[in-house]
Amino acid sequence: MERTVIRKSLAAALVGIAAAAPAAAAEVSLNAVMTPKEQIRLDFADGSKHFVLMVRREGKAQGNGPLDGAAVTEYGFHDLVPGQSGDPRGYLVFARPDGGTAYVKWQVRAVFIPGADGKPKLLDNGFWEIAGTSGSLKGLKGAGTLHIKAVSPADRQFELTGEIAQGASR
Repeated sequence: MERTVIRKSLAAALVGIAAAAPAAAAEVSLNAVMTPKEQIRLDFADGSKHFVLMVRREGKAQGNGPLDGAAVTEYGFHDLVPGQSGDPRGYLVFARPDGGTAYVKWQVRAVFIPGADGKPKLLDNGFWEIAGTSGSLKGLKGAGTLHIKAVSPADRQFELTGEIAQGASR
């Protein structure tokens, strides 16, 4: 009788531990074409072509994982010297229809290399990490690489790859 009680108690404890344990990380790949909705631009009047662009862009995430299908808003700060370099950074806010929200902090390094046509080609490569979550996404953790590509004069495609896991909620 005592052994049966101990076994049942141990089994219940293991089930509770398994339910509270963080899920294993899964690979994620997301794309979002972001369209400007609001912009503030500072152009340096020193002949350098240096500019700072503060922008709010909107799009929709497509790919796999818990952020697929979410509405995405970029709050970006793009500090660039065309043809030379730059340091864009900001936040992407992923809002799911069920009310879950993930705040993704990102940073890239803009590097210009010679293009096939002789004009500078922009490489915008960096990283992202989940900085906060709420609702159905509470406890979500993740990080990875980010590439930003121009798809039109105004629109940008954000490509995020990496790993996401459901961590323990705080």
